[in-house]
Amino acid sequence: MRRSVLIVDDHDAVRNILTSKFRALGFDVREASNGAQGISRAEELRPDVIILDLAMPVMNGLEAARALKLSMPAVPLLLFTNTVGQFVEEEARSAGIAAVFSKSDSCDRLAEEAKTRVGTP
Repeated sequence: MRRSVLIVDDHDAVRNILTSKFRALGFDVREASNGAQGISRAEELRPDVIILDLAMPVMNGLEAARALKLSMPAVPLLLFTNTVGQFVEEEARSAGIAAVFSKSDSCDRLAEEAKTRVGTP
């Protein structure tokens, strides 16, 4: 069974890179461009894992994570952001995010974490 991922980021280029990466790994990929749209798409699609950006218009990644954890607590949430540090990581964890990854790093670590969280081979 194919696993699904929802990528929530306001930058087209980031969504395109992650979409290519996850499709190559066999994921069914869906996208949203802000936190509010991400919540709506997640409730509609019920993905296996959700990747959130932190800084987005309409609703940021932490606000979206808190809402998503209420409606689908078992779905792993991963933060992929330009803003990293102890404060961001603490806030992310308190919002229900399982792991934080920097956009300045390769997206390979993010993809490996997603695969591990959803149990793909």
